[in-house]
Amino acid sequence: MKQTSFLGDLLTTLFERRRVAADSRDPRPIEAMCRALLSSEGMVSGIQLSRAILSRYAGLDGAGKRGFFDFLNDALELDPARIAGLAARYADSPDVETYRALTAAAEPPRQELLRRLNQAGGATAELVRMRADLLELLREAPELRRTDMDFIHLLRSWFNRGFLVLRPITWETSASILEKIVAYEAVHAIDDWDDLRRRLYPPDRRCFAYFHPTMPDEPLIFVEVALTAGVAGSIQQVLAEDRTPLRPEQMTTAVFYSISNCQKGLKGISFGNLLIKQVVAELGAELPQLDTFVTLSPMPGFSRWLAQVRHIPRAARILRGAAGRDEVEAMAARYLLHARTEDGEPLDPVARFHLGNGAHVHAVHADADTTGNGRRQSCGAMVNYFYDLARIEANHAGFVLHGKIAAEKAVRQKASAPENHPQEAAE
Repeated sequence: MKQTSFLGDLLTTLFERRRVAADSRDPRPIEAMCRALLSSEGMVSGIQLSRAILSRYAGLDGAGKRGFFDFLNDALELDPARIAGLAARYADSPDVETYRALTAAAEPPRQELLRRLNQAGGATAELVRMRADLLELLREAPELRRTDMDFIHLLRSWFNRGFLVLRPITWETSASILEKIVAYEAVHAIDDWDDLRRRLYPPDRRCFAYFHPTMPDEPLIFVEVALTAGVAGSIQQVLAEDRTPLRPEQMTTAVFYSISNCQKGLKGISFGNLLIKQVVAELGAELPQLDTFVTLSPMPGFSRWLAQVRHIPRAARILRGAAGRDEVEAMAARYLLHARTEDGEPLDPVARFHLGNGAHVHAVHADADTTGNGRRQSCGAMVNYFYDLARIEANHAGFVLHGKIAAEKAVRQKASAPENHPQEAAE
């Protein structure tokens, strides 16, 4: 019985998200409660105290939350003089005790506070929401980035691949999770339940999401996949209401047409690379006839870039809606292969993600997203990134080590169209 009770308690700790009633009788300011959690009091009654702190934080207004983060940032900061002294001592005598003291001093106390706050049931989700609040404050208080770095350090540990659970999202998935899929879709808005059903129910459609054991009802990131008979060149083709679903033997290509991050508080914690690779493995095992894995991706900075190079006649025509398909695709290829940030990386954020994962630019398409959002952000153009399993490692190394963008010959030819280059120096 004791063993069964222990297992039940363990599962409750991992999966229970309902708030435990906090001890609202603690009269101390939240800062004093945090110091107590870091003291011997926290060793004795840490779960109750962490629950009380999180409850108190949730009730703070904007100014109160700013004060809380200022406390973390300033009062729970590193002691540089102590670190320097210990580092000098360790350089002279690298013994274990000095090493232990140095590593402890090199970690700001706020990291340990966050760890202890994570003891309470449901605390992980609350700390993710806490970090979302912090991100909102960084615009006006960039000095809080020190504290944000500590959040990132811990969240990357708590949300590493070993803890993530891949789950298929189907029409039979609970309504509460399906509602969140609709709300979190960030690439191609889901209009209604019929639209969602068209993306989940047919046998040639798939959706997968990552979950964390402490947040079992909250997707972290999800990907929508169309199983097709070839590389899709438009989102209208993928999401057509009147299309005929394919039979398994007709499916040769997996098209990843939407990847959406769900938790604002996990910004900067990358799951997409892991998700794509695991979904490729899952689909390959289920449907061994699949031999092509591509995306159908937006180019969210294309229109903005065209406005910056409108002195190129072709760019100006695209912005006016007067350009032909060939002109749009030529400038889209030019944007993807040659438009760079000051650091030399591809200007387009989606390109940085997929190229960094080892994909290559396969094809560009005009009139591929004729929705209002598609027209606004990319003048209707989209791109396929190809995940060629035989080339992924080489592509990844070339991109990371040398900034090389792998692309099909046809895309390079479009990018080198004569009108694209005379004005290159002006960009």
